[in-house]
Amino acid sequence: MVDLKVQIAPGVVLKNPVLTASGTFGYGREYAPYFDISKLGAIISKGLSLQPKTGNPGVRITETACGMLNAIGLENIGVERFLADELPILQELRATVIVNIFGNNQDEYAALAAKLDGVAGIAALEINISCPNVKAGGIQFGTDPRAAAKLVAAVRKKTSSPLITKLSPNVSDIVAVAKAVEEAGSDSLSLINTLLGMAVDLDRKRPVLGNVTGGLSGPAIKPIALCMVYQVARAVSIPVIGIGGIVSVRDALEFLLAGATAIEVGTASFINPRTAGEIVTGIENYLDDKGYNRVTDFIGSLAI
Repeated sequence: MVDLKVQIAPGVVLKNPVLTASGTFGYGREYAPYFDISKLGAIISKGLSLQPKTGNPGVRITETACGMLNAIGLENIGVERFLADELPILQELRATVIVNIFGNNQDEYAALAAKLDGVAGIAALEINISCPNVKAGGIQFGTDPRAAAKLVAAVRKKTSSPLITKLSPNVSDIVAVAKAVEEAGSDSLSLINTLLGMAVDLDRKRPVLGNVTGGLSGPAIKPIALCMVYQVARAVSIPVIGIGGIVSVRDALEFLLAGATAIEVGTASFINPRTAGEIVTGIENYLDDKGYNRVTDFIGSLAI
């Protein structure tokens, strides 16, 4: 048996390096009928705000060549209902849970972190500073290294929970943002979130999405994501979690090879809801075939 355990933050050792990307796996329990979600390294919740949020008007999802555009707008049930209704079910399912949080301003992020501090059953918080399809919050912090650092520092003061900061690719220098949030107290980084994109209905002469623009995900963004993960992993000393276009075992292994400590499966779960579980098995089989005893011996071993 290959040892698949990875450490993504102080005190957070996962049974394997496969996580699910926020916003693509519901609150977690929706996928329980398809496979045992406790077998994953962790599930990351849909982004949570202090109050319930309705999101953007439709159309909110459209297919593109090799991917998908979404403009959901961070619709969610709010943190109180998540804690009351969803987290207990995830605990019954024995899932490792990471909660994604966002706010319209720094105070809201800090208040969420304080509310979730020390809650049993939550392994870490993922700070979303990178959603491209909302008009307030998120990306306004993620595109400026100083603003990102200030936000992470504010959250750090309010919680002892391990912090993962989710970075935006819609920046001129993602390494600068990564270094800034590392210095501000983030325990690890996840990247990339979606790229800003647009689809047009030629016949109607209108944008396809109700929000006009949305976030591009899926295989189309994988080369960009892989490059940014490689660049950031070489520049920081904290773990990096790779996201972007991972639909197969080979995709996941490429991110690990490039320096990611773990990976997140996103859009692929819409195509095949069992993808994340199948990738866990696939990673183990591949490493066993290649003679590895531990996944950590494979991580970052790209020959340059």
